[in-house]
Amino acid sequence: MKKSELSFRLGLLLALAWSSAAGAQTLSSFSATYRGGGTSLCGSTYNLRGQEPAASGKYPVFIYTVGTTENYDHSSALAAVEEMAQRGYVAATVEYDNATFGSCSTLTARSRCIFDGSRSTSAVGTLCSRAKADCSKGIVVAGFSQGSVMAILAKNHDSRVQAAYGLGAGVQYSIYNLSSCVANGNRALPSSRLRIINGEQDVFVGPTEAQVRAQNTDTTGYSCPFATSCLQSNGSGWYIIKDSQVGDLNADHCYMRTGSCVGLLLDSTWRSGSQPWSLRPNLNWLTQFTTP
Repeated sequence: MKKSELSFRLGLLLALAWSSAAGAQTLSSFSATYRGGGTSLCGSTYNLRGQEPAASGKYPVFIYTVGTTENYDHSSALAAVEEMAQRGYVAATVEYDNATFGSCSTLTARSRCIFDGSRSTSAVGTLCSRAKADCSKGIVVAGFSQGSVMAILAKNHDSRVQAAYGLGAGVQYSIYNLSSCVANGNRALPSSRLRIINGEQDVFVGPTEAQVRAQNTDTTGYSCPFATSCLQSNGSGWYIIKDSQVGDLNADHCYMRTGSCVGLLLDSTWRSGSQPWSLRPNLNWLTQFTTP
């Protein structure tokens, strides 16, 4: 059995197992602020919006970061937060200074202001200080586009970050070459703890399947020529979504939505499906790296 097939079957089994228990967890919503920004001062106030189990106990932490110009409480971010809270996490989506993109130095500074574990007023510091959070059980992260870069760089700033799931992730966005900070071997997060999912027509890391594949290889170090799946035995690696797999038949940068990046509705297979590129199997993959 190929590694990618084994990984897919494992993800499907996890998704089915979780689905049978979905809705059992009663959740509590919360909001908070932290001090972040894009400079060494991290001096601006930003918002957090999250959910956590209502039951007493201590839980690992999940953090989601949105893409450039997106509202931090976008429906895709809130979907990930709710799903992870149901899995037993203190989960939150994080506002940050995402009005523009930038170079490695700029994006590293932004990521540090979110994930600096040594600073109690960072986003991760704020979340780890919650009564129900126990970051010694591990922190897992996810993000879209620029937010995927924030997630990939998170372990640079906090060793408790265990794994990252990136949507629309790459090392070259338009004029910005991020190889020196995002590519395999140039960051603290090992590729065995990274899973990236990109559409075949992603205009930022493509726009062709071959170009997406090349970026996936540079980002993870895993090479699977001519393949659309290069998922490893533990589920790390990469996957390319074909147009025929999404509801609007356009596997673009915003494949998780219908109607390209301006669409407001989430693709139903991404939101509730069991495919390797769907939300739930990818979040299930993250859970193996933390302690319940």
